[in-house]
Amino acid sequence: MKETVVRLLDEALAENETLFLVDFSISESNKITILIDGDQGLPISECVRISRFIQKSLDEDELDYSIDVSSPGIDMPLQNIRQYKKNLNRKLKVTTNHNDIFEGTLTEVDDEKIVLSWKQREPKPIGKGKHTVEKVEEIKYTEIKEAMVQIIF
Repeated sequence: MKETVVRLLDEALAENETLFLVDFSISESNKITILIDGDQGLPISECVRISRFIQKSLDEDELDYSIDVSSPGIDMPLQNIRQYKKNLNRKLKVTTNHNDIFEGTLTEVDDEKIVLSWKQREPKPIGKGKHTVEKVEEIKYTEIKEAMVQIIF
């Protein structure tokens, strides 16, 4: 069943190239969970279209299954490079494999790394007081343990 669903999912996503797969799983009880996202957002109509496309091709009489197509929630970590590109200029909290934590604005995204920048107050090198300095950190995807979009109200 997994190969069939993967093929159908590829066909459904090919109809709209702004959409991409974030995660996919089939549980032991045949619950199909598909997380998709879009470069310009994800309308509910696209979730419905993909769900129906897969349902009409699977034989419900032979297979007992359920299907859930949705976008990843804001509480889910970024998993795909296209998600990073979509969130350019937004605040991210990134935890590295060494448990270093960086919070800043996502200013660059390429195929190997991201760049975060932020401002922080530090003691002046000479004299008393503090001054504001701009910090920049390049982080390779292989070093990222978790990256979460920060919502600012």
